[in-house]
Amino acid sequence: MTDISFLDSPHGEKTAWINDGPAPASEGPCGLFWLGGFMSDMEGSKATALGELARMTNRSAVRFDYSGHGRSSGEFTEGTIGKWLREALAVFRGVARGPRILVGSSMGGWLALLLARELARHAPDEAARVKGMILMAPAADMTKDLMWDKFPPEAREEIMEKGQIAVPSEYGDEPYILTRELIEEGKNHLLLDEGFEARCPVRVLQGDADKDVPWEHGLKVYEAISGEDVTFTLIKGADHRLSGPRELRLLQEVVLALCARADADTQG
Repeated sequence: MTDISFLDSPHGEKTAWINDGPAPASEGPCGLFWLGGFMSDMEGSKATALGELARMTNRSAVRFDYSGHGRSSGEFTEGTIGKWLREALAVFRGVARGPRILVGSSMGGWLALLLARELARHAPDEAARVKGMILMAPAADMTKDLMWDKFPPEAREEIMEKGQIAVPSEYGDEPYILTRELIEEGKNHLLLDEGFEARCPVRVLQGDADKDVPWEHGLKVYEAISGEDVTFTLIKGADHRLSGPRELRLLQEVVLALCARADADTQG
């Protein structure tokens, strides 16, 4: 396995990260930057498939774990969208040099949009390094649209009174612990009503059998993105994981197409 490195996070924790392929460099072929999902980590099937693709094509692929996830330090229940966004920015700016394609899965799709927006507002030179985005079942605004708005009254009451609630997970024995702080702080990062102006190609990949992020929500994300080159691909029979051989093959094809375009633009 590729060696794991650690970066000091803006909050004092240690952010674990991996680089697949050649060392990150300011010049060279377009690389990748992976943003994982809620309660996911950088050693999942999609992240490792990107790592393998990077090594095969001599590109850098940087992936990392949010605090409270995977190999990074910190408590999961202390995490918020803003906190994980600041960590993503620190890794992107401190580690992932050169042109990059952002690849975000579920919550990572939301964070990819927020990262690109933050860079465009405050660091235009850094924003110019984002050459494309691939959003897989993007859970933008999930703390409102997919959590709070869908909670029954008794769940809302419990999370407000107790500060958290346990939600059963379909992907393991451990339930999701959703905190009041996660919900409340997430209001600061809602973007679907405002919309997102894409300055690079954006590809939304969505399964029509996704129960966690329904395809209608993926389409809502797509419709909120304005730009000259934004597409939405609905994959028949695919669930939220998008990690079967068919979906991973599609992901790799889309990645390589965007990287080739970025390489051509750089050389031109």
